[in-house]
Amino acid sequence: MNTYITPLRRAASLAHGSLVAPTIAALALSAPLAGTAHAAGVLAGTLIENTATATYKTGTGTGTVTSNKVTVKVDELLDVAVATLSTAPATATTSPAVLIYSVTNSGNGPEAFNLTADPKISGNAFDSLIKSVVLDSNNNGVYDPGVDTVLTAGGLATPVLAPDKSIKVFVLANLPADATDAETSQVRLTATAQTGSGTPGTSFTGKGEGGGDAVVGLTTAADNALAALIASLANITLTKSAKILDPFGTAKPVPGAVVTYSLAAKVSGSGSLDGLHVIDAIPAGTTYVPGSLKLDAAALTDAEDTDAGTGGADGIDVTLGKITGGTTKTVVFAVKIN
Repeated sequence: MNTYITPLRRAASLAHGSLVAPTIAALALSAPLAGTAHAAGVLAGTLIENTATATYKTGTGTGTVTSNKVTVKVDELLDVAVATLSTAPATATTSPAVLIYSVTNSGNGPEAFNLTADPKISGNAFDSLIKSVVLDSNNNGVYDPGVDTVLTAGGLATPVLAPDKSIKVFVLANLPADATDAETSQVRLTATAQTGSGTPGTSFTGKGEGGGDAVVGLTTAADNALAALIASLANITLTKSAKILDPFGTAKPVPGAVVTYSLAAKVSGSGSLDGLHVIDAIPAGTTYVPGSLKLDAAALTDAEDTDAGTGGADGIDVTLGKITGGTTKTVVFAVKIN
C-alpha cells in the first residue's frame, strides 16, 4: 500500500506504529531532530508502518489478536522559498550590479529548481540588462568571478538541494543606455521545482522520492523575490578659459603676451570616471612656457616622470585617474604669443 499522508499527521494516532527510513530511524514526529527537514515534516520516502492489537476474555482465559500491518509511504511535498539577501540597492556603474538571493528547498525531498531572472518590473525607472545568473560555488556570499559557477542558457537551475538546504544565487545586471544617475530598478528571481508546480495539492504520480508521488505544497512549488539596483553614473564637463598678460602689464593679445589657460574638469553624479586625462595642444602661433604646468595649483614637471603631467612644444597631458562625482580638477598652463 502506498498512500499519501501529510507530514504533519501525529504519531499518536498510530498504535504500534513505526517510521522506517535509513536516515531517520529514530525520528520523533512531535519534535524534529536537528538536521532533519523540519520545514516540511517527515522526509519523503519514509515508510510509516502500523499494526493494531485487540485483547479479549473468553471464559476464564484471555487472548490477543494482531491485525495485518499497514505501510504508508510519505509522498514528496514540493515547496520552495526565495529571498533577497541584498539589504540595500546594489550599485550599477560601468560594471554590472550584483544582486544576491537565497533559494531554499522547503519541501521534504531532494529537488532542483529552475531559475528565471526578470528585469521588467512595474514601476522600474529602467529595465536592466541581465548579464548572467551565477551560483555561489564557495558559499561565501560574495560574487567571485572565475570561481562561482555561471549558469548557461538552457541550464538555469540549482543543483539538487536536500530538504531545508539553501543556495545563494547572484544575478548580474547591467545598466541600459538610457539609465540616468540615481535611478532605481528591480529584478525578480523566480525558482520553480523541476518536478512540477501548480495549484497546491496537484500530484505528479511516481515522481516523488522513493517512487512515491510528488505533491505541490502551499508555495505552489514556485516562489520569487525582488532585489533592487541603483544607477551610479558620472558625467564630465570641461571648461576652458584664458587670461592674457602683455609686456605692458595689460591684457592685450600682442606678440610677447603670455596666455594662461585654465581647464576645469568637473565630474558630477554619484559615480566616478576612470582613466581621466586632460589633453591640450599648443595653439599655432604660440610657444609653450616651460614650467607653467599645474594641477590644482600644484606645479608639475614637464618631463615624463612620477608626477601626473607632461608639457612641451606639442602640448600638455595630465592624468587625473579615477575621479568621483562632485569633484573638480583644474589644469593650468601658459603659452607665449610669437
